[in-house]
Amino acid sequence: MDPYPKPLRELITQLKRLPGIGEKTAARLALYILGDKSELASAMAQALMQVKEQIRLCPVCHNLTDRPRCAICLDPSRDACTICVVEDPSDVLALESSHEYKGLYHVLHGLISPINGIGPEDIKLPELLERVKNTSVKEIVIATNPSVEGEGTAHYILRLITQIRPGVHISRIAAGIPMGGELKYMDQVTLASALRYRRGLKDQ
Repeated sequence: MDPYPKPLRELITQLKRLPGIGEKTAARLALYILGDKSELASAMAQALMQVKEQIRLCPVCHNLTDRPRCAICLDPSRDACTICVVEDPSDVLALESSHEYKGLYHVLHGLISPINGIGPEDIKLPELLERVKNTSVKEIVIATNPSVEGEGTAHYILRLITQIRPGVHISRIAAGIPMGGELKYMDQVTLASALRYRRGLKDQ
């Protein structure tokens, strides 16, 4: 017998659909929302509806926006000659938090994964190639994750862009040992990436 009333159980079930939320966490959140004396439930419902109704993809870089173009694409101070290619919008947020990158972005919304039936046409790769063809971009920075799919997508992008615009410089973000990490605790993939993307001390 379920100890929760049906509406409360439905809320718990929906919360469990969120990434990283299990049964106990979902129940705790649901009970908090139920017991809150403010307008939390109404405010959350309104915010969810606004997100679904107003958020769209930027037609240029395919990042999330509530305007005709995203704030980064509209920023005249950004370097329009450099495009950083990432997997999803959360990667843009992560890179922006570093305050190091000053160029534009292109969000793929996925990675090439033949084993999962995801090909180049299923992500925003054709749109990237159009940008490379029709703009004055000079460098493509590939910032996909160092996974099998991320590496495969990076090499595929390298091959295609080299064919259509050989003069464009293509770089890959470094991957490997994190600051403060110790070699003996690193996995094989991390160590392999660290060696593959090593650089001279004079470059630092």
